[in-house]
Amino acid sequence: MSTAARRPATSTARRRPAPRRRVSRAVVWRRRLKLLAGVALLSVVVAAIVSPLANKAVQEIALPLRHDDIIRQQAHDKGVDASLIAAVIYTESHFRDQTSRAGAKGLMQLMPATADYIARLSGGTAFEQGDLATPQINIAYGSYYLHYLLKKYRGSEVLALAAYNGGEGKVDEWLAGAAAQGESFDVARHIPFRETREYVTKVLTAQKQYREQYPKELGL
Repeated sequence: MSTAARRPATSTARRRPAPRRRVSRAVVWRRRLKLLAGVALLSVVVAAIVSPLANKAVQEIALPLRHDDIIRQQAHDKGVDASLIAAVIYTESHFRDQTSRAGAKGLMQLMPATADYIARLSGGTAFEQGDLATPQINIAYGSYYLHYLLKKYRGSEVLALAAYNGGEGKVDEWLAGAAAQGESFDVARHIPFRETREYVTKVLTAQKQYREQYPKELGL
């Protein structure tokens, strides 16, 4: 045997690549299914976290609620349903501090003359018109007026709301007209102002929604 034949193979000698291990289709499909299941599980977890936040955001846009601590306080102090106060604020201003073209001010859209009237009724001698821009004072005065109207009209939310929008004098006239005809007061028949009819309906509808959607925030 020659020397060349006995020479051991060097490290530079080429080695044959190991044969590739075949993966069956069944294994591939099992891996894909596991991946899809993981993605689906992750989607469920993300949805569980995001969905309540999204629902809350939509709720805030459709039926906003601000200053709920003040509303709860005033509802307790004045003996007025908190959801009714919230519904009036929503219908009047959508919880935005503003002044209407007619001059109504603040969250509960109180006319300056009405605010002065409330100040006299409640003994608010230090009241100034600029105070109506303050949520605490605006809601306090609006809640007091609702309390006063509810007391005057023997707890009738319909009549109190009609007076809040159309004025006590008008409601007294409509009540007298219904009584003269021997009829019980009815919004559709005895309120001639379309704006006031729609106002009463909007507030009562919103009141129900606030009771359903914000019972904890409003202390109901």
